[in-house]
Amino acid sequence: MRRNPTWSAGLRVRRFFWLLLLFLCVALAVLFAAMNPGAIDLDLGFFATRVQKSLALTLAFAAGWTFGLLCLSAVLLRVFLERRRLRKALRLAEAEVHVLRSQPAPHAD
Repeated sequence: MRRNPTWSAGLRVRRFFWLLLLFLCVALAVLFAAMNPGAIDLDLGFFATRVQKSLALTLAFAAGWTFGLLCLSAVLLRVFLERRRLRKALRLAEAEVHVLRSQPAPHAD
């Protein structure tokens, strides 16, 4: 079986794009760390430490991103379950319509 050359080229472009995006994110993180020198005290109630400003902000960003993904997955799961329920109801309605159409029509006198 031969590969589609267009698909393969598209895949290479997509991979290049993602690698370029990853490199850009790493470069921005390094630049951010260089522009924000210094450390801050971080007290979480049960744990206190001193961390770099850039690391604290990066971790806060990552925690927010992770929380957003969790919320999105909950919404998508709810939509998926609703879609499945509606498909089942549609199948039942189509079956009922098929049964009703197969019955002889009553005479309208």
